Amino acid sequence: MKSLCGIDLGTQSCKVILYDPETRRIVARAQAPLSIIARNDGTREQLASWYEEALCTCFGSISPQLRATIVAIGVSGQQHGFVPIDEYGRAIRPIKLWNDTSTAEECEELTALIGGEEELLAETGLLMLPGYTAPKIYWLKKHEPENYKRLRHVLLPHDYINLLLTGNYLTEYGDASGTALFDVRKRKWSYRICDLIDPNLVDYLPALIEPSTPAGRVGAQAANRFGIPEGTLVSAGGGDNMMSAIGTGTVRNGCLTMSLGTSGTLYGYSSSALVDPEGKLAAFCSSTGGWLPLLCTMNCTVASEQIRSLFGMSIEEMNHRAAMAPIGAEGIVVLPFFNGERIPNLPQGKASILGGTATNFSKENIARAAMEAAIFGMRIGLESFRRLGFPACEIRLTGGGAKSALWREIAANVTGLPVRVPKEEEAAALGAALQALWCYECIQRSRPVEIETIVDKHVNFDEGSNVEPERLKVMKYEEAYAQYEEYLAALTPLYR
Repeated sequence: MKSLCGIDLGTQSCKVILYDPETRRIVARAQAPLSIIARNDGTREQLASWYEEALCTCFGSISPQLRATIVAIGVSGQQHGFVPIDEYGRAIRPIKLWNDTSTAEECEELTALIGGEEELLAETGLLMLPGYTAPKIYWLKKHEPENYKRLRHVLLPHDYINLLLTGNYLTEYGDASGTALFDVRKRKWSYRICDLIDPNLVDYLPALIEPSTPAGRVGAQAANRFGIPEGTLVSAGGGDNMMSAIGTGTVRNGCLTMSLGTSGTLYGYSSSALVDPEGKLAAFCSSTGGWLPLLCTMNCTVASEQIRSLFGMSIEEMNHRAAMAPIGAEGIVVLPFFNGERIPNLPQGKASILGGTATNFSKENIARAAMEAAIFGMRIGLESFRRLGFPACEIRLTGGGAKSALWREIAANVTGLPVRVPKEEEAAALGAALQALWCYECIQRSRPVEIETIVDKHVNFDEGSNVEPERLKVMKYEEAYAQYEEYLAALTPLYR
């Protein structure tokens, strides 16, 4: 047997799968938790050493016999994290994560330095938002100048795992496009943005490779550390959203993936660059050669989890009570900004329960409003996709929320699109394994192989979970979404 290894370095855990392409099944799974350093100023950080320890734990829980079958490895990593590396290949300080909002001031300064948001969109295709990597680098220069002096390499989390495996400082277009240091139209680093931070910064950035190109091979040190075969091929890898796009089959025009987790994402494959003039969609590149315009909200299932915990309900009870309430929750609206928010850009955002009266303030309505809020956040992005002419035809639903029949129904009727659920829940890890297979087959055959062919063969759907939108419910959700927008518009000035 030959297996492909998919590594998914997430925010809360590191996961490893081994996939057998012949039987089309996952033959091993492992997971290790990751902690987060959180402070009231919006700081969200992790230690690089935690990543290496998590990999050791994961590989250590897989039998040596199965590890010996690995022929290629692909890495998915949480996007935007800033891994600062010194000249010896060591992390200088903790890694600032995608959900770190402590850099709002740096975003404002960089936006002013380049001449405003229109200039940013023209140069890179992205606004300067706290989640991205560029303001984190600027933050380090301003707040920790001694650490900044030691900086020699800027890596993203998935690049850092590739470094541990291969010893190479490389990245690919998909993850690079989420740094706000990258020209998404031309697929190259933006010297203009880099110079705003430091004229030497571009020299610290990793070399760019095509997504079908290998990042290298497993070195002797990594083979010994993790118990995996030396010389194993390591594919380019990519950001978690890019890998999830592969793992959910979103590699053709018109397909959208909606991920319902702690954060929420909505993204679709495009054969041409889509730059949103309003900046709501991030104009990312894909890790398959095209583009991946994407909406990311920092609060998706957060509100439902907070409310579930407050009421002491199980997941099953939360779903049951929410299903008892009508569409629109009798006027109750939840703005779910427990962690600030990225889109809409509200770094100081706070959560709110609105529209309450003596007759509608029930657990059922509040539970449903929290679940609806997650999809209303996604609807903001769908409206942007439609304005840009994206031919949305269906949604592939993934993440923890995809397990809920009610959430699947809400998603179909809020968006007005059919919903399909991939059979494999670990979309990012599977996508990483399939990218590794793509890279492996290109080398084995000595010719290009289409990623669509691989996806069609290896990504399957749970047909019993399909949901078609219902016209009357779609109409009711148009009214409920309009009310959500009214509350959002009224409170936005308080949260900027």
